[in-house]
Amino acid sequence: MSQSQPMTHTFELSWVAIDRVIAFALEEDLASGDLTTEVCIPGDTRALAHAVARAPLVACGGPVLARVFGRIDPDLVVETHVAEGARVDAGRRLWTVRGRARAILMGERVALNFVQRMCAVATRAREYVDAVPTGAATRITDTRKTTPGLRAVERYAVRVGGAHNHRDNLGSAVLIKDNHVTACGGVRQAIHRARAGAPHTTKIECEVETLDQLEEALAAGADIVLLDNMPTALVAAAVQRARGRALVETSGGILVERVAELARAGVDAISVGALTHSVAAADVALDFE
Repeated sequence: MSQSQPMTHTFELSWVAIDRVIAFALEEDLASGDLTTEVCIPGDTRALAHAVARAPLVACGGPVLARVFGRIDPDLVVETHVAEGARVDAGRRLWTVRGRARAILMGERVALNFVQRMCAVATRAREYVDAVPTGAATRITDTRKTTPGLRAVERYAVRVGGAHNHRDNLGSAVLIKDNHVTACGGVRQAIHRARAGAPHTTKIECEVETLDQLEEALAAGADIVLLDNMPTALVAAAVQRARGRALVETSGGILVERVAELARAGVDAISVGALTHSVAAADVALDFE
């Protein structure tokens, strides 16, 4: 993976949510102090440490790493060497921390836990985004299949990787899934109830599994249809039927190898739970000088 410039996006962090999870992570790791550091490292020892990519990745999480170290010692200085979203090769320095050695050691594991997860999500998201053919308008989006407590950082990492966020929580949009359809007695009934009860500013999305359900959803006035686990040929047929009537999203265990064919079929969005639910931590280490 060669080094490149970051995706041209503005990346905003929800610090209210992220500060809560940072506080919890530090309490979890430092509730009893850091015995090893306290007995081995004199309090006045100064240190310089570099966060280094051990494998190719998309850089993500520098502001969170700085926030972690700042919570432990506001006098620690964090220097950023690469922009959020930059693609880097193994061996690249990402961030440098300087200041009291004790403080750096106390925050090392928590800071790395965050950035290893965030780099992994951003890297996976970039893989999917890169698989969309040039000129296609298809969006790659995440899902709510996030690590409990880490949604804010994982969804930020999705954006840094160049993908988009789906609804943030259950109250942010209407998405009628298969169990809603069953409980309501059908697609049409579910959509009519949603339209009657939701605010007038809310779009209605409905999951469908067959072309018959698709027609029912379109006739009932769905704004977006979610094609669940459909083969590509069926997706293409659904796109043709929905064109000009509703946006089309597809989901259901979609591997990166399928992205190009689905985009060429004309879907507006591909939602991928794997962006967040099953990534392995990126290999980032903190090396002391």
